[in-house]
Amino acid sequence: MGRMSAPSSSTPEPDATTHRAGFACFVGRPNAGKSTLTNALVGTKVAITSTRPQTTRHTVRGIVHRPDAQLVLVDTPGLHKPRTLLGERLNDVVRTTWAEVDVIGFCLPADQKLGPGDKFIAKELAGIKKTPKIAIVTKTDLVDSKQLAEQLIAIDRLAGELGFEWAEIVPVSAVGDKQISLLADLIAPLLPESPPLYPEGDLTDEPEMVMVAELIREAALEGVRDELPHSIAVVVEEMLPRENRPADRPLLDIHANVYIERPSQKGIIIGPKGSRLKEVGMKSRKHIEALLGTPVFLDLHVKVAKDWQRDPKQLRKLGF
Repeated sequence: MGRMSAPSSSTPEPDATTHRAGFACFVGRPNAGKSTLTNALVGTKVAITSTRPQTTRHTVRGIVHRPDAQLVLVDTPGLHKPRTLLGERLNDVVRTTWAEVDVIGFCLPADQKLGPGDKFIAKELAGIKKTPKIAIVTKTDLVDSKQLAEQLIAIDRLAGELGFEWAEIVPVSAVGDKQISLLADLIAPLLPESPPLYPEGDLTDEPEMVMVAELIREAALEGVRDELPHSIAVVVEEMLPRENRPADRPLLDIHANVYIERPSQKGIIIGPKGSRLKEVGMKSRKHIEALLGTPVFLDLHVKVAKDWQRDPKQLRKLGF
């Protein structure tokens, strides 16, 4: 996505009618605070937050609407050294996305020293020449000012070593609204001039079925992450309004399958006498009703899709 930059001699006075719009994505090691940041900026829970890598499987976009700018957040899966076909496919998605956005925000937690994972990502970023890169130092509420200063210097140095410069280095704590709006203020001018790309009121352009699947998957992972970290995929087969319901009491029927890799995992997900699955259903139904704003009847089934992470046919069927 090439774009013209305005001549530098232009007057610094922002033209009141100039509206900017574009895409940004946050990158960073697992648990660097990417999804939390997305949610704080958008103000609604859109991305799935999890302490495990690879749980944000789909490009969930949050949309930040401002009078002067519209920022579309593209949530790429984490970049990592691939071990499976799914891993390689995710990495390709990441690189393509990075090359197409207008701004990349690299999230680095304030409370962890820069590690090989950060350097691996920074090296990849250095290869994407045109796109402005912002270093976002997250979780600043967990450190004192000395530790924060040291981290900011280390981050500045990291770019220098790799031969590029950060457009901005911004410390944030997703808990503090002030810093979050400052971050939006800093990203906005880096976007191209453009009318809004999405209608006001849109928070995400993920199809609802995918978001519903993500909410079910999140509920299914709760409490069994250690046993089944990545072996769960959810596919929503259909979402249909129940027929013959009075207009003031609609009901949406949702039929979804929870796929696992091996028969032995079935018992873990279903739980003794089906108690776990019931819990997953209740929990995700609450979130789905909040998301869609309508009462829902959720029909969940657990199925085995053998070794789906390594099988291209299954991956396609499951939407990857």
